[in-house]
Amino acid sequence: MTESLQIGETSTATRAGAARGVVKKPSLPPDAPLPSGVRKADDLLARRFGGVMRVSPFLTRQIVSFQANKTKPRYRWFKYKEAFSADLVKYLLSIAGARPDAVLDPFAGMGTSLFACAGVGTDADGVELLPVGHCIVGAHNSLANFGADDFSALEKWRSSGARQNGRRLPLNELRITAGAYPPESRAQIESFLGALEAAPAQLQPVLRFAALCVLEDASYTRKDGQFLRWDNRSGRQLKQQFHKGKLPSFADALDKKIAQIIRDARADGGFFSSCEKRGKIRLFPGSCLDVLPSLPGESYDAVLTSPPYCNRYDYTRTYALELALLGADEKEISDLRQRMLTCTVENRPKTIVRKEWRAPLEWAGGHPLLGEIVRFLEEQRRRGLLNNGAIVRMVSEYFREMACVIYECARLMRRGAAFFMVNDNVRYGGADISVDFILSGFAESAGLEVQNILVSPQTKGNSSQQMGAHGRSALRKCVCVWRKP
Repeated sequence: MTESLQIGETSTATRAGAARGVVKKPSLPPDAPLPSGVRKADDLLARRFGGVMRVSPFLTRQIVSFQANKTKPRYRWFKYKEAFSADLVKYLLSIAGARPDAVLDPFAGMGTSLFACAGVGTDADGVELLPVGHCIVGAHNSLANFGADDFSALEKWRSSGARQNGRRLPLNELRITAGAYPPESRAQIESFLGALEAAPAQLQPVLRFAALCVLEDASYTRKDGQFLRWDNRSGRQLKQQFHKGKLPSFADALDKKIAQIIRDARADGGFFSSCEKRGKIRLFPGSCLDVLPSLPGESYDAVLTSPPYCNRYDYTRTYALELALLGADEKEISDLRQRMLTCTVENRPKTIVRKEWRAPLEWAGGHPLLGEIVRFLEEQRRRGLLNNGAIVRMVSEYFREMACVIYECARLMRRGAAFFMVNDNVRYGGADISVDFILSGFAESAGLEVQNILVSPQTKGNSSQQMGAHGRSALRKCVCVWRKP
């Protein structure tokens, strides 16, 4: 008999302090309303995990973000700012021990870990909720099977005007994307959609992907943290003036992108040119909370991932242009937002019907350190000191869901397997939340050993709102290294 458990039935969470001797402990104003319980919890966590923390000079901000991918053929095609770099994947594989036969990424994103693993002959499985990730991975998989005739067909489609077949399909528009393009570019996108249906089947995944790559460039928007930033020429009522400069037309940007794809793919031989045998890639659609329990236990030699951070970023807004082009409507956007790992204030508690998840929910729900931070945030909310009262629920739900993810990943790991998790620490209400410590505690509860918490030498500043109210705090960016005995 299954038992219904709802994440969020008993909201508790924890905050961990900075590790002594690794990075400078953030200083809070002398009158900061932090209760003694939170301060003591900080000290306990610092003593508990301080011995496994190491500053890693290799983990520069470029390596642990998309920046190092900007100049890499293929990886640079689509600007997925939330990705980590292929170089990071290769580095982590090198310290995992023997080359793993099979790797899992439960938050696959644009597929960086999948392609980097397959490029050294390792099979890689991923889980991704957003259709954007599936479009990206599908296009790369198609290109991996391209022959000379396919590249010639792609070049011909680009240069011969074959896409101008006179048919136009209306571009799907969401409330958040209304007015995103100049009229000329919008008309070109609709002509492209009409021509895409008539393109050779083997080209369609690549062409659709190429279009996704240039939507932002041709639009009045720019991805800016948790929002789309709008150009003042868009006609929207804006609080701040912003001008992107000269916008390329969609057609010009698309031509250049297809040319870059052809050039890169022909020149470097693909992701898999350096290995004797390409690793197999599988990407499962949906939320990892739904997919992971369906996978057989002890299937992977490594887990390598970076989950959404607890930073209020809403990926359905950040990638709204791309989702609209792929046909998502308002209902689907709302559904995707609620199925995402809780990381925004708009996420509602998820209902979980899994008896086996009682244990991870109890790790989070009964964790005394986690409880201190939620009680503090709840008090801040009651006093009107949080800019959004739903932050309390978001923080609590985030860690409860992550406890379930870690539980499932530990079940899927073979003996001796390594688990690498990239994450950022965050700050709310003037309180630093050491995400690396909290999740490492969950890993221990799941039977994993905390081998290292690798710290980037470059810290991250908290938000301007937080700095204005509470002063600047240097937040750690870490890679947690856990291993199954």
